[in-house]
Amino acid sequence: MWRYNGGMQMYDPIGGLYQSLGDAPFYKLVDEFYKRVENEPLLRPMYPADLTMSREHLALFLIQRTGGPGTYSQKQGHPRMRARHMPFKIGQKERDAWMKHMTAALDSVPELAASRQPLFEFFDNFATFMINQPG
Repeated sequence: MWRYNGGMQMYDPIGGLYQSLGDAPFYKLVDEFYKRVENEPLLRPMYPADLTMSREHLALFLIQRTGGPGTYSQKQGHPRMRARHMPFKIGQKERDAWMKHMTAALDSVPELAASRQPLFEFFDNFATFMINQPG
């Protein structure tokens, strides 16, 4: 999918995935991810005791980011992901743990297999962007 950024046309490899996939694979991805996070000692303390809203927020964000409805922004405002994650210490270890679980989740959703590489690259870049602490 092509997007405009500052007057320039740029290719966005995940920007049109929603049209062919719909909601279900993203909800499956989020469920698989949070199953892993629930038992991750490095990441679990960053999340609330009840993961219901965390699950919904991530699913809606991914749906919106891949070209689906803008429900995330309607409910939460502009994503501002780096600012939203700033209260949490995110270093290389946290980033790597997040990627380990997101990659495993991605690999467990067959509907996403054809889009695995661009999604993996998006998550890899996104996780690195969230780092806010040295080490």
